[in-house]
Amino acid sequence: MSNLNFSKTERIDVRASSSVKQLLQDAARACHKNVSEFLLDAGVTAANQALADRRHFALNKEQWQAFQDALDRPVQVKPRLKKLLTEAGLPG
Repeated sequence: MSNLNFSKTERIDVRASSSVKQLLQDAARACHKNVSEFLLDAGVTAANQALADRRHFALNKEQWQAFQDALDRPVQVKPRLKKLLTEAGLPG
């Protein structure tokens, strides 16, 4: 499991069909783990993958410079955007 080996103080309850439970038990056994360890490892891996693009992105030198230039650009008034954000929302 990734670097999250803290003491386990919280409980997560999961409901599954009997066929899914059997699949998880078989997979855990194949990995020499219990179902909790298997689910926790798989869940942490999936969570890290899901969040990876939101935490870290790599740019080459030219892309980094373009990014910096965009951040340094003066603010531009965007009347249509201002109108969109100040109008009442759709009724409903």
